[in-house]
Amino acid sequence: MYASHWGLIQSPFGPGLDPRDFFESAGHEEALARMHFLVDEGRRCGLLLGPSGCGKSLLFEVFAERIRRCGRPLAKLSLIGLDPIGLVAAIADQLRIRVAPGLPPWRIWQSLERRLREYRYQKLETVLLLDDADLAAAEVLTQVARLARHDLSADSRLTLILAGQTERIGRIGRAVLDLAELRIDIPAWGPRDTEAFLSGSLERAGGGGWVFAAEAIHKVHELSGGSPRKIRQLADLALLAGAGGNLEQVDAETVEAAGGQLAAIMV
Repeated sequence: MYASHWGLIQSPFGPGLDPRDFFESAGHEEALARMHFLVDEGRRCGLLLGPSGCGKSLLFEVFAERIRRCGRPLAKLSLIGLDPIGLVAAIADQLRIRVAPGLPPWRIWQSLERRLREYRYQKLETVLLLDDADLAAAEVLTQVARLARHDLSADSRLTLILAGQTERIGRIGRAVLDLAELRIDIPAWGPRDTEAFLSGSLERAGGGGWVFAAEAIHKVHELSGGSPRKIRQLADLALLAGAGGNLEQVDAETVEAAGGQLAAIMV
């Protein structure tokens, strides 16, 4: 809608779940390194925590892509709305376990545990990335704990990483929290991260760093609190407003107005 006004070939601020658009801030780089540590060292369970909009789901997408490139078995899913049978069936499906329709739940569990043992004998690290753990049903989290405990041998090669919002960590449940060997907290972006993200995104979209005035970049960071999602949303709305006003550059006032629009949407 605003691309032609700013001389762009595409929108620079999409929904934010495309690994190609990933901006690896220092905090995100550290989070990825810690997830690799969990898998490489054969740790059983870890937590990826942060506020809403900090980039947890995108980090899972990026990490999953890296795990697949290494040839490791992987299942990545959101726990929202799943029941215990749906959880096991979804993991089995992503691990390419054929489950006949109407198969009893205990048989699905049996097939899944058999496949995990096969991977262990093949010396393949199996990774389960479970997003939205703070919104999962209690009975689903009980099954997650069961999965983590299914093989307590020293050479177990299964690693579970659960993601959720920091303020809702208690909803993940004590049975799972007691199994966690590493907590990974995602920090907010700093001013330099915001500036680098905006300029890099605009450059990939065919634009230049001149689109946002320095004061506008500062205002984006201030209003967003360093939240990657809010930075995307504010920048997108500001580009739209700037094009509508036929501006030559996005200024701080335009970002301020975009912030008001975003606040109205979030009410």
